[in-house]
Amino acid sequence: MLVYHDTEWGAPSHDDRHLFELLTLEGAQAGLSWATILRKREGYRRAFAGFDPEAVARFGPKDVEQLLGDSGIVRNRLKIESTVSNAARVLEVQEAEGSLDAYLWGFVGGAPLVGRWSSLAELPMETDESRALSKDLKRRGFRFVGPTVCYAFMEAVGLVNNHTVGCFRYGELAGR
Repeated sequence: MLVYHDTEWGAPSHDDRHLFELLTLEGAQAGLSWATILRKREGYRRAFAGFDPEAVARFGPKDVEQLLGDSGIVRNRLKIESTVSNAARVLEVQEAEGSLDAYLWGFVGGAPLVGRWSSLAELPMETDESRALSKDLKRRGFRFVGPTVCYAFMEAVGLVNNHTVGCFRYGELAGR
């Protein structure tokens, strides 16, 4: 968890595969701990073709059944099926918007929103931006993308810098 925080969480990401990966992992985390998901991250990468949306979108019912037996991921049928479906939605977004990156960063005007929080207790669970993203993703057919999941995703991929002001990463990511 510490390595994830210190090296990845909150750093702006513009890689479509990484964005798809984190959107998947945040959705998989619903109802579970983030530590559980991080422990299974390599299993997810292996199971879902390195998060190549073209490959994952081609998964069929036999693939889903096989994944239900894979202890390297969360074995929840709805979450597995949503990953396959969401991969197809990513391809549609790429076709319509040029990239998943361009689409997602449009929700924050192309630059990270920077919070000024003194403690973790101050962090919101969702915002107007995460509600707008959730609504649009759902309209496009994405699943496991409620406003709280979307906000956690936005924090993870740097659409929002929610490191507390006393954290060394806050200044690094705020451009100081």
